[in-house]
Amino acid sequence: MTRKIKISNIIYGLIVAVFLLDELTSFDIKSQAIKSFIYLGLLVGTPLVLVGNSLFLKTKVQKIIGTIFPATIFILIMIVGPMKFISLPASAWRTQTVLYQNRHLGFKTVEFQMLDVGSFGYNKRTVEVLYLTPFFMIVSEVPNDIEKRVEWIKINKEVNELELKY
Repeated sequence: MTRKIKISNIIYGLIVAVFLLDELTSFDIKSQAIKSFIYLGLLVGTPLVLVGNSLFLKTKVQKIIGTIFPATIFILIMIVGPMKFISLPASAWRTQTVLYQNRHLGFKTVEFQMLDVGSFGYNKRTVEVLYLTPFFMIVSEVPNDIEKRVEWIKINKEVNELELKY
């Protein structure tokens, strides 16, 4: 039984790590399916790992160590509110237009993106995007003098997210 608990703890730790990267850094999850899996997996996985660690770990030291981390995450979810937490992954940023592409790094672009916020409409942003994979990216602010920089090529290409290849 402890092997299953170890595997669930590793998966839970990866989910927490990706969630913290998405929320606290410039790392973004591009795929809506992965984003929903991470957020809902954290919401469902926290009580499961908490109960599993408290019931199935053998020694008291293992139980204490195995329950501190999920208990902390559980308390944070309760403070924020589970309903607000469910609505967090409402949408991932969608690229509307690729404005510039880096001359040397084809996977680095400047994009105009929109985020569906439900009945409140859309949030909009223009960011410099570095694609790590088709599912994950790092975003940063666009330099003010981007038109003058030689490493950027202006392309103004409308994007259909379903056909976008990186």
